[in-house]
Amino acid sequence: MHTPVVQLIKALNIRLMGHYNYYGISHNTDKLKGFFEYCEYTLFKTLNRRNQKRSMTWDEFHSLLEKFPLRAPKIVFSLW
Repeated sequence: MHTPVVQLIKALNIRLMGHYNYYGISHNTDKLKGFFEYCEYTLFKTLNRRNQKRSMTWDEFHSLLEKFPLRAPKIVFSLW
């Protein structure tokens, strides 16, 4: 909860790449995109709970993601 945002996103990107490398096979793009959106939403909720006095808006969150982007899902292995 108290980890700096840069380190938090860096650690999350490492885990996202591991997930994409394992599950990134052809015809699995919908599930990878859903997992990415779930991680993005969970990160927003986690960052939003850091401050009791002021909530983070989605616009602030997206401007933060422009500075420190999350890894986008990709297909690593094609079955065909």
